[in-house]
Amino acid sequence: MLPTKVSIFEVGARDGLQNEAPVTTADKLTLIQQLADAGVKRIEAGSFVSPKWVPQMADSDAVFQQLKHQINRQSGVVYSALTPNLKGFELALAAGADEVAIFGAASESFSQKNINCSIDESIARFIPLIEQAKKHNIAVRGYVSCVLGCPYEGHINVSEVARVSEILYQMGCYEISLGDTIGVGTPTDARKMVEAVANVVPVDKLALHFHDTYGQALANILACLETGVSVFDTSVAGLGGCPYAKGASGNLATEDLVYMLHGMGIDTGIDLAKLALAGDTISRALGRTNGSKVANAIRA
Repeated sequence: MLPTKVSIFEVGARDGLQNEAPVTTADKLTLIQQLADAGVKRIEAGSFVSPKWVPQMADSDAVFQQLKHQINRQSGVVYSALTPNLKGFELALAAGADEVAIFGAASESFSQKNINCSIDESIARFIPLIEQAKKHNIAVRGYVSCVLGCPYEGHINVSEVARVSEILYQMGCYEISLGDTIGVGTPTDARKMVEAVANVVPVDKLALHFHDTYGQALANILACLETGVSVFDTSVAGLGGCPYAKGASGNLATEDLVYMLHGMGIDTGIDLAKLALAGDTISRALGRTNGSKVANAIRA
């Protein structure tokens, strides 16, 4: 049975922009404001990681500080920050983030190459962060990377995806976002993976984050809609390439998913025309082509 309503978790201002050319803080704030104006209620607005590794996110403190004091801030919008460790959490808390996100991986090789430690070591680092988040009543979201494939290991066993997801959920993450980091998954495997994880984490606590590297993201979402998942991570204008496949697209464009869902009679609460405007505006600031097929069709 298909859901009647779906929640979009917009990652363009963080996951998208961190893989693009740098833009100004003002450009980021315009993007976030336009997304909120379009009806997007969950926006990942920045990341408190070392600017040495992700220079595009160096102004995240300024972004959140301005959002906190914004006179015309939209009510009911949750602004999230990625926080890799306790220091990152403390910075996000001081800046006024509404919630934070942590990230693990289902691939041992990816964990070692990405953050220089094993899966279990990376999870152990989150314990003090989650303890502090609970003290301050800040919700924590969990990401699991490489759920359908790894650039180093290839196939990933669904049992490992389920194991890592269950650990993060039991630690206190209110929602687990399952990410096909390199976008290699196809519909049958995507659905099997979701069903395996749903055996250990309630399906209403799961989100899906499909990259569109091989053009499979919409098909994967369609295959998983009947499992009970109703939260999807997407990036306006398809912002963010795939660092493991040179020249390939990365994130699924929010406009493309919203168009499909609305056509299926599934409510998102988002105004597609205003969403497309947000994507066009940030694409112009980046000097790049809008990565959304739907947005380009609307504009034409």
